[in-house]
Amino acid sequence: MQPAILPRWHVHRRLYDWVLSLAHHKHATAALFIISFAESSFFPVPPDVLQIALTLERRSRAWWYATVSTVASVLGGIFGWIIGFALWAVVSDAFFRYVPGVTPENFALVERKFQENAFLTVFTAAFTPIPYKVFTIAAGVFHVSLWMLVIGSIVGRGGRFFAVAALIYIFGPPVKRFIERYFNLLTLMFVALVVIGVVVWKIVGS
Repeated sequence: MQPAILPRWHVHRRLYDWVLSLAHHKHATAALFIISFAESSFFPVPPDVLQIALTLERRSRAWWYATVSTVASVLGGIFGWIIGFALWAVVSDAFFRYVPGVTPENFALVERKFQENAFLTVFTAAFTPIPYKVFTIAAGVFHVSLWMLVIGSIVGRGGRFFAVAALIYIFGPPVKRFIERYFNLLTLMFVALVVIGVVVWKIVGS
């Protein structure tokens, strides 16, 4: 008898729960750094999940956690750029097959957007739910300036994570309860935002 295959939705939920559980680990801040770094190049769960949980535990450190998320995410973006610039010929098949959001179609779209305005493209990807990893890797593939990527990432990622910190600092526990109660709906909304973002980019770029 073959083992049951979990739906992708359940896998995503398990990853979410695992990331959330890291908030109670003695090395939680290090875990936040690693998740933020990895999400910029291959990991599917955004670091906001762990940042929210940590900030709720110690709201006085809201800005510190936002700083950790930002620094690690920017460094992860640089790693993504290196993958695209130096290793893409070797790892592209694996990324296209296994990393969500990384597709030849998305790469073609991102290439066009980079040609139009590289900084705005990086900033938009860094701040919104559009998969950031696609842009960091593609920036290396299409030889976008590394400094352009770094500056755009600092502005976009910093704006996003410090906005999360501000919301948790001001509103506190109700935000977490809302996320737990409406996780499935929020997941759908997240996917919808990604789809809408891509559609808008296609319309603007056509």
